[in-house]
Amino acid sequence: MSSARSAPPALLGLSTYLLSRIGKAARGRLADRLAERGLRLWDMAVLAALADFGPHAQRDLVVRLGVDPSDMAKVVEQLANGGYVERARDPEDRRRVSVTLAPAGRNLLTELDAEARSVQDDLLAPLSPEERAQLQGLLLRVHEGL
Repeated sequence: MSSARSAPPALLGLSTYLLSRIGKAARGRLADRLAERGLRLWDMAVLAALADFGPHAQRDLVVRLGVDPSDMAKVVEQLANGGYVERARDPEDRRRVSVTLAPAGRNLLTELDAEARSVQDDLLAPLSPEERAQLQGLLLRVHEGL
């Protein structure tokens, strides 16, 4: 018996409950895939932010992604040690660290995106391509309203 069938009907009538359960499942599955590579979701988030928006001051990544500054320092250090990002101190402000996506990081992000899309395809398998597109549009609208 699936967990959805054993959930109280009152909860199944709440979109927020369903979004939470689906989000938890998606996050867990993607986290498991990333863990096989010794990576975490924050690693992928940093790579994606750098790919989409270009080089960032480390403290700006903290704000953009909503990560604790000490956690961000660990993420950037791990990615730098793997050769996925490059760090440089700002000559005008030695406290400021600039983070840039390295070619190896761009290649890794391509692989991680494929993993994420595979997880997404598994989770959304019950939906037709048209329903998936509709869901994506609706979720974007809700996200923009946050």
